[in-house]
Amino acid sequence: MIDLDKAGTYKLGDRTVKRLGYGAMQLAGPQVFGPPKDRNRAVTVLRDAVAAGVNHIDTSDFYGPHVTNQIIREALHPYPEDLVIVTKIGARRGPDASWNPAFSADDLTRAVHDNLRNLGLDALDVVNLRIMLDVHGPAEGSIAEPLHVLADLQRQGLVRHIGLSNVTPRQVAEGRSIVPIVCVQNAYNLAHRADDALVDDLSSDGIAYVPFFPLGGFSPLQSTTLSGVAERLGATPMQVALAWLLARSPNILLIPGTSSPEHLRENLAAADLTLSDSVMAELDRIGGPAAAG
Repeated sequence: MIDLDKAGTYKLGDRTVKRLGYGAMQLAGPQVFGPPKDRNRAVTVLRDAVAAGVNHIDTSDFYGPHVTNQIIREALHPYPEDLVIVTKIGARRGPDASWNPAFSADDLTRAVHDNLRNLGLDALDVVNLRIMLDVHGPAEGSIAEPLHVLADLQRQGLVRHIGLSNVTPRQVAEGRSIVPIVCVQNAYNLAHRADDALVDDLSSDGIAYVPFFPLGGFSPLQSTTLSGVAERLGATPMQVALAWLLARSPNILLIPGTSSPEHLRENLAAADLTLSDSVMAELDRIGGPAAAG
């Protein structure tokens, strides 16, 4: 029996969530585009996640587009009282499955209403503004204009809390000068740790950090050190990578995604894994200065 309480909890806006959640991106078709091959299996994964105690689901209406949110509604609506659904806006999908910026006031307003409609909600718990100045990663530039639009939607009562995604520390500071920011969602994992200082700064201010691609994304983490640790602990490398993130900082919330019920159970079992100080030090070296050089 998996006990997600072992991973601890953290504040996300005015809600408390378990630190091991679920990312719904993989419920759409290939390239996060179109319908899944097996919709019933996608519904099962969501219901299994909630039954296991997950109360933080990450999604977006540009997954599919629309597909993932519609599956979430089919599987879980009416939603459990403790479930926090976090979505994101700022991009649109092209007919060729491309990811394109969608930052205008009309784009952002439409995106919020699309999320509300497809999820079957009157207000969105948390909306992350995905910055698309560079589709491949954070790039400097002001985020004030789109963030003011989102802040206005918050004042209208359509959005309860605001987060940022794919941002630099400077953009986080700019965002916080405009509106309270409850979470930052960037790429971060055992091997890719450019945000080490940002994680710590946010932790000191009680702001959640939500790494996407916690297992490496489309190129899964490969490390002989990670594999060796996993073998010694009787765990999978992915479980160890998730456990490292949980141990890294108390403000880290995990949203590993999968379309497989079996893989879901494997991911959630990371809550049961405790890493000693010596194991943490060994794993830290994978993404430390020596590795970066």
